[in-house]
Amino acid sequence: MLVIVVENVTPRLRGRLGVRLLEVRAGVYVGRAGKRLRERIWEEVEAGLGEGSALMAFNATNEQGYRVQTIGTNRRVPVDWLGLQLVAFQPPKTEGETPVQVGRISPR
Repeated sequence: MLVIVVENVTPRLRGRLGVRLLEVRAGVYVGRAGKRLRERIWEEVEAGLGEGSALMAFNATNEQGYRVQTIGTNRRVPVDWLGLQLVAFQPPKTEGETPVQVGRISPR
């Protein structure tokens, strides 16, 4: 199972995701994909992201049974804690402060 959630992205990227995955709600795509296809889809997301943000959750062979990757500006950031992926919240930005850019968190 593969789930991709995008926010504030171009219609072109949404169209590219819609070719391979089912859009069940606005910006939420679901489907099945092997590792190679999943990586190719994520490369397309990275290339077409612009000012938006994206999250991808997929099956993995770990204790939780899934992994999460994010890219773009977001208050919620997945962090690895003793082999478990948890979500940390960035403090709210104050006026004049730039938003935190979240880099790619690669699967194990």
